[in-house]
Amino acid sequence: MAASLAGTVSAQNFVDVKPSPQQLHWQDLEFGVIVHFGTNTFLDREWGDGTADPKVFNPDHVDPDQWARAAKSAGAHYLVLVAKHHDGFALWPTEQTDYSLKRSPWMGGKGDLVRMTEEAVRKEGLEFGIYLSPWDRHEPRYKDPAAYDKYYMAEMDELVQGYGPLVEWWLDGAGSGGHVYDFKKYMEELRTYQSNTMVFADVGLFDYGDIRWVGQEDGHIRWENWNVIDRHGQLRWRPVEVDTPLHKLQWFWHPNSDQTLKSVAELLDIWENSVGRGGQLMLGLAPNRHGQLPQADVTRLQEFGAALQARYGLDKDLAHQYLANNSAVASAIDGNPDTFWSAPDGSHSGMIEVDFPQPVTFDHALSMEWLNEGQCVESYAIEAWDGAGKPWKTLIRAQAIGHMKLDRFTPVTTTRVRLNILASTCTARIREFQLFNVGDQPAGAP
Repeated sequence: MAASLAGTVSAQNFVDVKPSPQQLHWQDLEFGVIVHFGTNTFLDREWGDGTADPKVFNPDHVDPDQWARAAKSAGAHYLVLVAKHHDGFALWPTEQTDYSLKRSPWMGGKGDLVRMTEEAVRKEGLEFGIYLSPWDRHEPRYKDPAAYDKYYMAEMDELVQGYGPLVEWWLDGAGSGGHVYDFKKYMEELRTYQSNTMVFADVGLFDYGDIRWVGQEDGHIRWENWNVIDRHGQLRWRPVEVDTPLHKLQWFWHPNSDQTLKSVAELLDIWENSVGRGGQLMLGLAPNRHGQLPQADVTRLQEFGAALQARYGLDKDLAHQYLANNSAVASAIDGNPDTFWSAPDGSHSGMIEVDFPQPVTFDHALSMEWLNEGQCVESYAIEAWDGAGKPWKTLIRAQAIGHMKLDRFTPVTTTRVRLNILASTCTARIREFQLFNVGDQPAGAP
């Protein structure tokens, strides 16, 4: 009996659920981009209906190298290409349909945008992923679920076998109400060739996804963020990805793109409320009809990356600057996420104290938990020394830390500060505890 049950027993408690090495790697990437480019670009549409003539796709200066450079300048670590959106038009020369670049005048029908993008992305040292929409508004076989499953998996096979290791596979079920897909078979096929790929899916596809949708597209995680979630009594490690476009409400390029471009202030606010709340930021980029990102977009991405470094770069971390004075907690303030401070084994609380030789002023704290053994911290406070004979002053009190937690509070000047782990379900381990003085400007100020 025991042998027959091996490998089938599910974790019964949240603390028993731990991430896979692949999930940990993906969470450390923190920030990626997703590129939407296709017939919609040339027709001023967000949602194509599958009737667009492939001949409308005819950019005159496709430049994936520019896309990758711009993404990297913003601080992104991976890029996902929409290889086929809901309209069914394929951006590679698939053998499964003629509704693809093969019928486009671009490059005489010989182009392969997936290949060009993959090569450009890897050249910049980024990781590569693919979005292949399950919903296909062009393909006649879509009306026959069994026939369409074979079609979808045949397209998947081309992509997962032909373009190197994929960091993420987007499994978006948008527009599929009433259609039954064989997602179990899709995942078996994917895992045959890409065992390390992280699958993005909403909670409705709980059994097939490795990462989950945040639930909206405004770029914010709300409330406390736990990596383990419960669906109908099943517990799974499902870190959250926050997808939002660079342009307000626009995933594809439109002629009014300069008016919809989000400001640096808005982008910083998004980062602080996505990556800064333990999630993954997926920012949407949209090349124009030339096949390039508009210059305004490129500039904005560069400005965003520079603003992030100006606020949260390692050289701005006050705790790291005084590393020599804090040898007992050095592994939490050394700026190296591969090292970590640990509370005593078996304990359910702990404390990291940073002492300064002279008073310092700060208004933000960034904490990172070592998650290999699970998400342990369930309650913590950041406290400042208020002077001899006075109690420690609580600056912020919250619950989850997870991959990262950025806390903001009224500026304080002190010579001592501590991260007080009030309760943890298992031994707390902290990769980083950083302190920043952002100043009086509002969050996201240019």
